[in-house]
Amino acid sequence: MSEGPYLDHEGLDVYRCAIEFVALATRIGAALPRGEGELRDQLKRASMSIPLNLAESSGKASSAERARFLTIARGSALECGAILDVGVAMGMLDERTASSGRALLIRIVAMLTKMTR
Repeated sequence: MSEGPYLDHEGLDVYRCAIEFVALATRIGAALPRGEGELRDQLKRASMSIPLNLAESSGKASSAERARFLTIARGSALECGAILDVGVAMGMLDERTASSGRALLIRIVAMLTKMTR
């Protein structure tokens, strides 16, 4: 992200972590074996949902609306964790790579959980 003025959500640590996870998820998706497009697409969709819903939440006027989008982002982060587990279980993803993604997701989920309270 660029230096200087930024949009509200760009200043959030959780947003920066979410963008970092999107980059990792993209690398993981690119390394999946041929024929695993469904898993790749699911990971791409779920990982992108995290920062997109965070950004949308920052533009909402009411706390109930913000919480709704943060809850969706949290659910997408949890889904990404399950996708990593599936990749490992199916032998398509090594445990070391999955662990680095999981560590980032744990941070994201913790921050989103606090933000929705």
